[in-house]
Amino acid sequence: MILHTIVPEFIIFQTNEADYKKQRTAHYNGVPLLVQQTETNEYEIVRVLSSDPQHYLMYEPGTKLYATSLKFMV
Repeated sequence: MILHTIVPEFIIFQTNEADYKKQRTAHYNGVPLLVQQTETNEYEIVRVLSSDPQHYLMYEPGTKLYATSLKFMV
């Protein structure tokens, strides 16, 4: 596989498995998101998993959310 990108390799191919274990898929106001738990027991948006462009305008990576407002996927 050849990947043509300007993004550094360590960002695309993260080797720390513990980072992946902190990430979960959740819905927030009906929008599917990939979130990661922080040290303060909040969740930070890693990626918006929706195909609706309006969701990308409402939610951006790095935004902190509380666990009580998220509906986690199994």
